[in-house]
Amino acid sequence: MSELNQPQKAPPAVIVIFGAAGDLTKRKLIPALFNLTSQALLSTQVAMLGIDRVEQDSEAYRQHLSKDIESYVGEGFNQKQWDANVNNLHYMSGDFRNAESYQQLKERLLQIDQQQGTPGNYLFYLATPPSFFGVIATELGKAGLTEETDHQWRRIIIEKPFGRDLESAKELNKTLHQSFAEHQIYRIDHYLGKETVQNIMAYRFGNGTVEATWNHRYIDHVQITVAESLGVEDRASYYEEAGALRDMIANHLLAVLSVVAMEPPNSFAAEAIRDEQLKVLKAIQPFDSEKVLENTVRGQYADGVQENGDPLSAYRNEPGIADDSYTETFVAMKLMIDSWRWAGVPFYLRTGKRMPERYSEVVIQYKPGPNMMFQGESERRTNMRPNHLVIKIQPDEGINMDFNAKQPGAGFNVSRVSMGFDYKDYFNQSTAPSGYETLIYDCLCGDVTLFKHADNIEVCWKLLQPILDAWQNQPTDDFPNYPASSSGPKEADELLSRDGFSWKGA
Repeated sequence: MSELNQPQKAPPAVIVIFGAAGDLTKRKLIPALFNLTSQALLSTQVAMLGIDRVEQDSEAYRQHLSKDIESYVGEGFNQKQWDANVNNLHYMSGDFRNAESYQQLKERLLQIDQQQGTPGNYLFYLATPPSFFGVIATELGKAGLTEETDHQWRRIIIEKPFGRDLESAKELNKTLHQSFAEHQIYRIDHYLGKETVQNIMAYRFGNGTVEATWNHRYIDHVQITVAESLGVEDRASYYEEAGALRDMIANHLLAVLSVVAMEPPNSFAAEAIRDEQLKVLKAIQPFDSEKVLENTVRGQYADGVQENGDPLSAYRNEPGIADDSYTETFVAMKLMIDSWRWAGVPFYLRTGKRMPERYSEVVIQYKPGPNMMFQGESERRTNMRPNHLVIKIQPDEGINMDFNAKQPGAGFNVSRVSMGFDYKDYFNQSTAPSGYETLIYDCLCGDVTLFKHADNIEVCWKLLQPILDAWQNQPTDDFPNYPASSSGPKEADELLSRDGFSWKGA
């Protein structure tokens, strides 16, 4: 991220994955490492050591990964390349809470250093439940595995969720800092690794026609949506404790908002970018109990029907979910940013499970032109709808601009047209990277640009804490309140309609 030219190979290191037998490792991390190898971005002296409670040796672990790797990598998979590198994957069984396991880990790392020429650089990736984050960091410190020298670095990647409220986030930061310095800690949000999210900065700051209009003078409002078509699936134990606010708003949506709304940094240096993003989060108007009632909506999906007619179960009927659960599966909210650039411009955030389709996008709605020439022409004036800039994050990454154009033929009839840029077509990419490739590579290279600082985490929780408190003190009595495979509760539409807007596509 910090270099604007062709990226260099990441330095030699051992990537230690805690939770190596889990789905995240199999579906995302190993394919990401394979893709980095395919792009020649990893040194031949990069090795991976997995650790988990499952009893197996390295060979059995390699065979286990080999069964499914092609399906997770997709079209870019190359069997010869996998076979040539699979022996760089190692495994050891261990108990995350047992100090002896960390002594065994230390010995195993020394062996790999000697065998593969890795120079003692270690990246610890915590692909585990959050309850293990503090434990693992503490035990690594006790084992002497976090100490750096002039020639050896030690880094740790923490997956979400980073805490479940302001107090727990502060406590986790405090625990991590007892074993790791802040520059060693990489709090990951894979949305920040997605190409389109990163390209927001290139689009804004690299084009003179864009940044000049990226403010309250021209922009009416901003919508950020992360919609999921799936339900809770096999994540019931986690989701019942988290809910949509903790799972998605605290991480992905606020991260995207900070990129959309940030001021131009004075360089591509990590701290310059992260400082500007933090300023945005600090400038968001805080919630009180009255604003929570007015500007937030929560929902939970009921029984529904798919487009093909197949039935969908309500959240409360999903395996592992309590019959009287009040966990929200949908959240919408209105935020205001107290800055010159965004004075009076509302930001609407929306995320939910069991929505009609899976997509993530940012919609910039511009203020309408005066259209003085169309006065008295009611039909034409009605057709003169506001311009929309749509930044598509997933699954189809790209940027569209909707604008008004004259229809061919006699008369002066206006209709809406769209001009689009698609990553897949323009850059000849059949599949978009997951974001983990970029983030793992950046961490190996010591680039913290796309990772969250401790202050960022705590500011986000400080913003959301009043919402958590209000919802806890005033339980809702209308769950479930939207059918599965719908766009959410009607109150989410009303959140925009009372300001004269509607959700894009609604």
